[in-house]
Amino acid sequence: MSEPTILIDTDARGVARLSLNRPAVRNAFDDRLIADLTEALRRLESDPAVRVVVLTGKGESFSAGADLGWMRRMAGYGDAENFADAMALAELLRRLNEFAKPTVARVNGAAIAGGLGLVCCCDVAIAATEAVFSISEVRLGLVPATISPYVVAAIGARAARRYFLTGERFSAAEARRIGLVHELAPPAGLDAAVETVVAAMLEGGANAQARSKRLIAEVRDRPLSDSVMALTARAIAEARASSEAREGLAAFFDKRKPFWQR
Repeated sequence: MSEPTILIDTDARGVARLSLNRPAVRNAFDDRLIADLTEALRRLESDPAVRVVVLTGKGESFSAGADLGWMRRMAGYGDAENFADAMALAELLRRLNEFAKPTVARVNGAAIAGGLGLVCCCDVAIAATEAVFSISEVRLGLVPATISPYVVAAIGARAARRYFLTGERFSAAEARRIGLVHELAPPAGLDAAVETVVAAMLEGGANAQARSKRLIAEVRDRPLSDSVMALTARAIAEARASSEAREGLAAFFDKRKPFWQR
């Protein structure tokens, strides 16, 4: 029986560590890993016991992006099959980007091409100081297509112009400077840095976090208008009336922890 491409370990707090498990090929993904990761995210999102997901890679790399052997095979397929295969990756990226629960990228090593795209789809990214990054597709005559909306949202169009076109490798320090990752930590301190963020996420109400994530997508890049004002007013009005908010406010005034922090 072949090794699973994805490993899931969920602790008592509801923190699920989701590990890409192809270390021999630096966690490069093929059609099987894409399908397995998509299904794992679906199950974790629907599991009420799961509060936070930490995405990482087994071994020395986070992910080298697409498995080139798989890409070479796909290049010989017909247009319809090639498009369907590309859409499977696009759907995975969207599912991760729109995941209703907080997500953290634990970037333990190299994040290349599509692997870098996975980092951009997570809410928070924490990288080891020795990690390296690259949007390397053009060096193979390819295009960073399905990852492009998420990469441009993370680093901006100006930085994307450089790194999309050069394909050059850059350091973890540069990744932080351009907004790709939020924090850096030495390899020995990476888990502690991730835990600090995870612990903070566990302080929030799950419904409020899910609504806050949707709110970002709803207001981003939109000019202030009556419709945007109404959208935001409706969001807080509905939140105030929710059972989660009533519990949170009652706990604050009672000087106790709300039920989700116990």
